[in-house]
Amino acid sequence: MTVLRLILGDQLSRNISSLSDIDKDKDIILLCEVWEEATYVKHHKKKIAFLFAAMRHFAAELSAEGFRVHYTRLDDPDNAGSFAGEVARIATLYHATSIAVTFPGEYRVLQSMQAWEKSLGIPVDIRGDDRFLCTPDEFRTWAAARKSLRMEFFYREMRQRYNILMDGGKPVGGQWNYDAENRKPPEDRGMFRSTPLFFEPDAITQDCLQLVAERFAHHFGDLSPFHFAVTRAQAREVLAHFIRERLPLFGDYQDAMQQGNPWMYHSFLSAYINCGLLDVREVVAAAEDAYRAGKAPLNAAEGFIRQIIGWREYVRGIYWMEMPDYAEKNALGATRKLPWFYWSGDTRMNCLKQCVSETRENAYAHHIQRLMVLGNFALLAGIDPKDVNEWFLVVYADAYEWVEMPNVSGMILFADGGYLASKPYAASGAYINKMSDYCRGCAYSPDKKQGPDACPFNYLYWDFLLRNQSKLKGNPRLSMPYSTLGKMDAARKKQITVDAKTFLDGLA
Repeated sequence: MTVLRLILGDQLSRNISSLSDIDKDKDIILLCEVWEEATYVKHHKKKIAFLFAAMRHFAAELSAEGFRVHYTRLDDPDNAGSFAGEVARIATLYHATSIAVTFPGEYRVLQSMQAWEKSLGIPVDIRGDDRFLCTPDEFRTWAAARKSLRMEFFYREMRQRYNILMDGGKPVGGQWNYDAENRKPPEDRGMFRSTPLFFEPDAITQDCLQLVAERFAHHFGDLSPFHFAVTRAQAREVLAHFIRERLPLFGDYQDAMQQGNPWMYHSFLSAYINCGLLDVREVVAAAEDAYRAGKAPLNAAEGFIRQIIGWREYVRGIYWMEMPDYAEKNALGATRKLPWFYWSGDTRMNCLKQCVSETRENAYAHHIQRLMVLGNFALLAGIDPKDVNEWFLVVYADAYEWVEMPNVSGMILFADGGYLASKPYAASGAYINKMSDYCRGCAYSPDKKQGPDACPFNYLYWDFLLRNQSKLKGNPRLSMPYSTLGKMDAARKKQITVDAKTFLDGLA
């Protein structure tokens, strides 16, 4: 009896459920680099290289432990090119009597897996992914009992359930959420000196970089310099470095943006958590331990932990509860095509230029750059959710559909009509000017409201509210801007519409 145990590129954990009952002498572990997964969207070069390198290192570690591992490289002449094809080929090669795999991160992959048993004629055991703290079924049960699915209430229940930052059944410090303390703007250029821990590529990683350079030259993004951790040991070093060097000020400045400083005090851990090199439990425990040892303030530890056991778990629950219909959501009827500058960075709007350029260089941007610059523009400009979802999935090393789509369609674009977020996260140039130094080097002025020199975010914000008035005016969290809009005279509103149309038409 031989069980074929498939490990996906985002399941690089020794504790993954598909390996829980493995027989070292009989079973086969399969990892495979397949063209279909690398190209169903044109993933950032760094993302492909990172995952291939991490997969190869993980396979080597498993082999060193004595496991029977079959690793299919992308350039293997027998490579079938897809998960389904490789599973069928390797199952036949080793005369597998069953297949074990952990629940995947994307709906389309799950659909494929669910067809394998019939096509192969052997049992396929799709096991729950216990790296997450809340199963899809548990989330459905939580959601069924509520009229409004607000993350804050889910987050509080997760804190209580796992006794995280709790004292005697109550939240540490007497509050659940310290977000109000986490909005300091950048004060000067000398304060953000710490960078994440980086690593030089070893021979295995160098081979992956060469492969990606040859096979994926037409994909988005810069391949070098390459500095990702590619093993669990390295990822744990990155975690320890963040907790020691960056977490203490993460809370205060997590919303800040600064030109030429893509990392700020952010952890740069999401890619490692999402692919399995780090476990959420150890990451959360490290942050809580730092707080309790007096090495990080509460607002920093709480804000960081909320992103992991709050938003991360919450959006996964939304994804699996609402797919496949969620992928078609477009409540605001946005149809504009994605502007080319999202790929090239060629725009006079400095905030967008900086965020796109850093994304191209690093396969990374922190959450405020994604939400309040790149996402905010897409929302205000009325860009088609399918285009925006594909772009976010392509460009970031931590992007998988389960985490990307709810954040984009729900949080960024309000495409689900408020199912996830209580209001659209729309903002004018004043917000970006407050939270960054981008405006200092921009061709447009954040202080001007109209005309060719005005920051486009200013008139696009009001144009967005005008265009979507019938759908959004009743939202209580938008009562103040709509009250202001109601006081504007007809000439001002007309000028807003003209400025917005002139700018947006020019994008083509």
